[in-house]
Amino acid sequence: MTKEFYKKLIWISLFAIAMGYLETAVVVYLRKLYYPGGFNFPLKTIESSIGVVEFFREIATIVMLIGAGVIAGKTRNEKFAWFIFCFAVWDIFYYVFLKVLLGWPHSLVDWDILFLIPVPWVGPVLAPCIIALTMILLAMIIVVHEEQGRKTRIDWVAKSLMTAGALVCIVSFCWDYINNANEAGRMWTVNSSDDLFREIDKYIPRQFNWGLFMIGETIGLAGVLRIFNFSKRAQSPNLLKMFKQKISG
Repeated sequence: MTKEFYKKLIWISLFAIAMGYLETAVVVYLRKLYYPGGFNFPLKTIESSIGVVEFFREIATIVMLIGAGVIAGKTRNEKFAWFIFCFAVWDIFYYVFLKVLLGWPHSLVDWDILFLIPVPWVGPVLAPCIIALTMILLAMIIVVHEEQGRKTRIDWVAKSLMTAGALVCIVSFCWDYINNANEAGRMWTVNSSDDLFREIDKYIPRQFNWGLFMIGETIGLAGVLRIFNFSKRAQSPNLLKMFKQKISG
């Protein structure tokens, strides 16, 4: 690895950590306003106007993380890898800073509201952390391989596995919320005139669908391992060629 690579890795990591702190700061303010006694379910209703702001703030956050990946990467694969690396580090340090500033979560199985697009996602803190670590693993496989001057092979099978795994995990996060919203007979959207979370103002998460989540994680990890195996195969002939040159030299 070159000095330039480590410099990029450090700055991208610092950017993602700083983004994590900004996200934490916003949540600190929101919890002081809506949860002065400490965050817990059921969720407090949030004015529709604030709900819309939060919705688009999350979109803006994703755009910023994508932008960092596009700027840092040289190839399409590298751009994707740096984006998911930023996303994962941002997500992990978001919880690190919450723990430092608010003493929350109390444990990795504490429930959190994770995202608002297209509907609110809820789940234990441990679940997004597992995904974040998988994303870091994939990102490092790609960027290290590309840094060594070889194009990473991500075939349609690997893409399909990772996409399917991600979708299954997303469904697992939305599962409990959608079930409860359906029972209540209403669901908030960005165009709704109702206050955010009014449709589940008595909602307390009952059970996270760990089985569905682990199926999604396993499928996605299979795609990551496929890319890793392709990388090893691509490296082996080069190593053999270098060995032969060294002997003949």
